[in-house]
Amino acid sequence: MPIRFAAACRGESATIARALTVPRVRDAANDNVDGLCRDALLRAALRHFAEHGMAAAGQARDNAVQARRVDDREGYQHWLEICRALDRRMAATLTARKPRPSGRTRR
Repeated sequence: MPIRFAAACRGESATIARALTVPRVRDAANDNVDGLCRDALLRAALRHFAEHGMAAAGQARDNAVQARRVDDREGYQHWLEICRALDRRMAATLTARKPRPSGRTRR
């Protein structure tokens, strides 16, 4: 007949001990370098997404293109960052495109 050995468990890992202890809640750490600016951008992107749904990235891209047409650099950067927050690939294709000079046609 085999002899079975059951080791004693440590006190803090016992089921009753875990049930009776209060878990320690840790504060969230903000590891963003530019946390405040990033938070404002995230809020703007989420608000834009709430308004336009799945088409929000495309709408942000269109707004950036329109701002670039009227030479509004600040508006262009704003909409580009919102587009980047929602869809990085779309923003990358937007920044990769170079505006054609007016009067020249593409062949």
